[in-house]
Amino acid sequence: MDRLAESALDRLRNLDMPASEIERLRQGGEVRRLVPLLSLFQGVAIEKTALAGARFMPGEPLYRIADTQSMWLIAEVYEQDLAAVRLGQEARVDVQAYPGRDFAGRVTFIYPTVGRETRTARIRLELPNRDAALKADMYAEVTIATGADRPVLAVPESAVIDDGSRQYVLVAKGEGRFEPRAVKLGAKSVGYHEVREGLAPGERVVVDATFLIDAESNLRAALKAFTPAEKAQ
Repeated sequence: MDRLAESALDRLRNLDMPASEIERLRQGGEVRRLVPLLSLFQGVAIEKTALAGARFMPGEPLYRIADTQSMWLIAEVYEQDLAAVRLGQEARVDVQAYPGRDFAGRVTFIYPTVGRETRTARIRLELPNRDAALKADMYAEVTIATGADRPVLAVPESAVIDDGSRQYVLVAKGEGRFEPRAVKLGAKSVGYHEVREGLAPGERVVVDATFLIDAESNLRAALKAFTPAEKAQ
């Protein structure tokens, strides 16, 4: 008889019956019609598939529970900025739903691939959410502290012409002449691109180069037109 009782209790354990309920059953022998099933994790029920009176099979999910005390934020980082991002970096997060309020986050994961179309990589940040202000699928902007400030050469974002494989700026050569110059870009911030190669301090560039080109298909022709005659020969 004891063996049968222990076998029955083992079945209850395999069904994740709470240990306190099993001990109560062992001591009193009374079988209750309703038994509370406790989640193994603290959190908020974000999905409920269980219905009163419905039957379910072992392994079938009844609820989805999420710990909303800490939220993940997935952000897109430009390919040229990725080298400045490190695990553990602190970040400031501006959430569209809460203008004027800053949230603090930390980089916890950098995804290993870059989007073929967007040329951006995804990173994951973790944000404390003790007051439950942050909700799933909210939109936000992220500013990551990448280290000590240093002087860099930068041009307005509108000065950069991108043909899909390389980036150019139009350098003013005087007397209405311009030279297309291939450049290597770095970090991007507040409407400016860092220029790491291809341009020297003091050189003048066309601030809004895009107005010179009315279609992407005309890009190469436009660049060729701005090439000095002596280089074109």
